[in-house]
Amino acid sequence: MSESPYPSYKILLVDDEPAWLKSLSLTLRSCAGLTNIVTCQESREVMGILDRGGIGLVLLDLTMPHLSGEELLRQIGERHPDITTIVVSGLNQLETAVRCMRLGAYDYFIKTDEEDRIVGGVLRAVRMVEMQREYQEMSSRLVSGELRHPEAFSAIVTGDRGMLAVFSYIEAVATSPQPLLITGESGVGKELIAHAAHTLSGCRGKLVAVNVAGLDDTIFADTLFGHVRGAYTGAETVRRGMVEEAADGTLFLDEIGDLSIPSQVKLLRLLQEGEYFPLGTDQPKRIKARVIVATHRNLAAKEAAGEFRRDLYYRLRTHKVHVPPLRERKGDIPLLLDHFLAEAARTLGKKKPTPPKGLAQFLATYGFPGNVRELKAMVYDAVSIHRDGLLSMDSFIAAVEQGRTEAGPAAVAPSRQNPFAGFIELPTFSEAAGFLVMEAMDRASGNQTLAARLLGISQPALNKRLKIMRS
Repeated sequence: MSESPYPSYKILLVDDEPAWLKSLSLTLRSCAGLTNIVTCQESREVMGILDRGGIGLVLLDLTMPHLSGEELLRQIGERHPDITTIVVSGLNQLETAVRCMRLGAYDYFIKTDEEDRIVGGVLRAVRMVEMQREYQEMSSRLVSGELRHPEAFSAIVTGDRGMLAVFSYIEAVATSPQPLLITGESGVGKELIAHAAHTLSGCRGKLVAVNVAGLDDTIFADTLFGHVRGAYTGAETVRRGMVEEAADGTLFLDEIGDLSIPSQVKLLRLLQEGEYFPLGTDQPKRIKARVIVATHRNLAAKEAAGEFRRDLYYRLRTHKVHVPPLRERKGDIPLLLDHFLAEAARTLGKKKPTPPKGLAQFLATYGFPGNVRELKAMVYDAVSIHRDGLLSMDSFIAAVEQGRTEAGPAAVAPSRQNPFAGFIELPTFSEAAGFLVMEAMDRASGNQTLAARLLGISQPALNKRLKIMRS
């Protein structure tokens, strides 16, 4: 029985000299036990091999016909930034080595170096890639567990298992210096998650939040990096950028999916080089802040469409967490309703009103496209017009009906537009009405008032239908 190849991913050796390829391959097999090796003599085929997947480490020669090693290094950095590259070249030039390292090479060796030095460097890279993959696997498999610091999440009202899993993940990565990407629809509480991560990070500095949506390239650079006096017309004083304001703390960039390509390049340099230039100066400054970004956009789709740089996308998603929408955690609605009723009453200087029985059940029938933020707005509106006695459901009903009207038919999935489209034998009108009533009663947990509102009929009409069904 043959042994499994090692490592679990493939190592690609690229050189136009077949003798060197054979020699290096044998050396890595015999001296390092690396058996999962593939070779390539044609530089023009390299990117195609990488596009097919499975490669974790590339050993690359520089002097080759057609595509040079430096050009390949640049392309790998742009299209496959998750792949580690080592240069093994016949050129013993310091300038070339420095240039390659700036292009993203993990290490640089000369072909005349001692065999042990090259093998040792390759093994270090192999272990580094293995650790990265193991950590990513651990992160993706992380499930809800007992929180060590639940107080960090006190601002987030939830009992949902999916949200608790998010909290566990944030605890696990909070002290990492690498970027954290928070995704989720608008209104789910991404900024609260960022605050929790900052609290758990132990950073001495503050959290500085910047919404980058709508910022053009110049304003983005000025906001983040600041400027010196005379940098442009009207710049009469020095301005500290948000990066400097967040020193020893956390820089939170919201709506990162709306960033322009030129601004993406600047952000990539900040993360990759760890330095930035205030406008009007060529003296770099070092970033001393942890970076957290958030977006409601699908970055993977934007990257595939060429609207978001792949190298930046991979750099940002070192740690990634998705906050589920409210419609996927409807068990939180009663908790949030009670929390916002108390908060609104306190803010508006009123006594906390008693909600009508069935209000939470009614709200659970709504999809909440605006998520927690929309629910909060509903509650504040209802409490603001409340006088005394039982809280009225009227404002909630009006808000839900308006939300459904604004969502329009486009918000309904094609499969939901005609629920009978796939039926081989259609039910009768009476049978279809019965099924609809049963579903409404089930969603309203037996509350006839709520079920009637869901169906758009009066309660007496529903009661009459129920009597017919029972007879």
